[in-house]
Amino acid sequence: MARAILGTAGHIDHGKTALVRTLTGVDTDRLPEEQARGITIDLGFAELAREGHTPFGVVDVPGHEAFVRTMVAGATGMDVVLLVVAADESVMPQTREHLDIVELLAVPEVVVALTKCDAVDDEWIALVTEDVRTLLAGTAYAGAPVVPTSAVTGQGIEALLTELDGAAGRARRRAVDDLTRLPVDRAFTVQGTGTVVTGTLWSGSVAPGERVRLLPGGLGARVRGVQVHGHDVPRAEAGVRVALALAGVGRELAARGLAVVKEDGWRETWMLTARVRVLEDAPRGIEHNQRVRVHLATAEVLARCALLQGRPVGPGETGWVQLRLEAPTVARARDRLVLRSYSPLVTLGGGEVAEPCPSKRRSLGDDDLAALARVLDGSPTDALRGVLDLAGWEGVPAAELPVRCGATPSQVAASRRQPDGGVTAGGRAFAPAVVARAEARVAEALDEAHRREPLRPVVSLDRLRAAVPAWAPAVLADVAVHRLAEAGTLELADGGARSPGFVPVPSPDQEEACGRLAALYAASGLAPPTVAELPAELRGRVDLPEILRYMEGRGVLHTLAEGLFIDATALRQAGEAVSTNLAGRSGLGPADFREVLPVSRKHLIPLLLHLDGVGITVRRGEGRDVPPAPPTDVAEP
Repeated sequence: MARAILGTAGHIDHGKTALVRTLTGVDTDRLPEEQARGITIDLGFAELAREGHTPFGVVDVPGHEAFVRTMVAGATGMDVVLLVVAADESVMPQTREHLDIVELLAVPEVVVALTKCDAVDDEWIALVTEDVRTLLAGTAYAGAPVVPTSAVTGQGIEALLTELDGAAGRARRRAVDDLTRLPVDRAFTVQGTGTVVTGTLWSGSVAPGERVRLLPGGLGARVRGVQVHGHDVPRAEAGVRVALALAGVGRELAARGLAVVKEDGWRETWMLTARVRVLEDAPRGIEHNQRVRVHLATAEVLARCALLQGRPVGPGETGWVQLRLEAPTVARARDRLVLRSYSPLVTLGGGEVAEPCPSKRRSLGDDDLAALARVLDGSPTDALRGVLDLAGWEGVPAAELPVRCGATPSQVAASRRQPDGGVTAGGRAFAPAVVARAEARVAEALDEAHRREPLRPVVSLDRLRAAVPAWAPAVLADVAVHRLAEAGTLELADGGARSPGFVPVPSPDQEEACGRLAALYAASGLAPPTVAELPAELRGRVDLPEILRYMEGRGVLHTLAEGLFIDATALRQAGEAVSTNLAGRSGLGPADFREVLPVSRKHLIPLLLHLDGVGITVRRGEGRDVPPAPPTDVAEP
């Protein structure tokens, strides 16, 4: 039988703990102060396991208004809430606030227990029942069952168990194949065991021997043991109360508010983008830069509110807010949170996390609003589209998609196989529209480069990468280039790219300059001028480097050194002369080579370096050898 998490809620002294004790046989007020004062101060835990009924992990929360923060920490992760209302007092202030919090957290099911019914008559029970139904009217729990009970006489206990079974059956089932996340609500030391943390396993599973992290902070640990309600288990799965014995974590480093996670996709965040709803009876709305208390999972973090729609969110209204946190926390898309005022401590409202790790935003456009709505309200595929659209040029690390989408890894994987499921490269995922824009920019940059430099045979990849915004990951430009190559829009060649079939074609003016340069270098033979020594009318051309490279690509010239070109025919003849006249000789110095290459040292040294490169000469120590059978093609190294 599937397990579920049952939590209590209700006003102080309405009998929550007594009812839990009757149901489970466990007194959840374990602290001496609780027993001395007769009130619940901290979270209490028990197991409700009766033959023939749904097994529950029970979380008993404080009812006093001073401990609402503790109540919220306990309420997160509940499948069913047992709202306790004392029949002799009826609905009270914390009854209302606890119900507000339960609804803000979207707990699936509520069952109401009227306690202390042994102290009142049936007519009074009927009146209190009507009060409760009036309270529930207009909420998500309008049809919740109301069961009269008594912890003293046992009245209604079996009926209550039956209603709890029904509620558990209607509640959502947690995904075991999901990312692992355990919000910590207690941390302590057990002699002989070490540091132990407990909490409700929200999702995934955990087993002894596995490596985990504690976030925020990123502290790594190994799971030494796993218990569910005091029993060692080989693996705990989502939807149960878990105690983990951790190796490598000191007690001083573990505390309520941390989360135990396994996968790399989790990371801490200092901002949250959320759709928030202010309660209708809230004493005030949410204004820009207002300081609030954010309750998320078991953590409480102070934050400033940045309004994203240019207006306050008043009582009864819904709006988009970016929460700038004063300390990091861990969140996932579609997480529920509660907002309370900084002072006095009053519940203002709550909301849903749409972006757990957002960019800093000041406002939202229509496209942003549509994307955020897809994340919160759509299918996993819709959520993926929304996440990728919001990420824009930066994309999203693929490992973080289940966190950003609020979906299981298998749901994300299936969504990514859809036609609009994004493009992944270098470990990042990008929206198809972003990749299309990158492709368009690269293609435009290629065309522009060919227009501006028609003699350049290929355009460098770095130049094409520069067409994509600098803040985008470099891999995005490479993806665009390779997709364009696969589509036949461009060709990769010689370390660069070109349009298919592109052939450098000089303009008439450039053709004339090529002719003059060819004649000049041919006449110069083995002693050509450097680029700086060319005639002023040639040297002053802005396209001179392009023309020289074009002539080299056509085989007219060859580069000997930086700024020094030579006629390709003269260079080939020089190689042939050395091979013919000096073949088989060794230990040759510059003077020996001048016998066949009558040039100054200025040109001789670059010539010899070129001959070394093509194998006509071989440098050994201070001299050079000329092999007896040199290569025949000496114009290209």
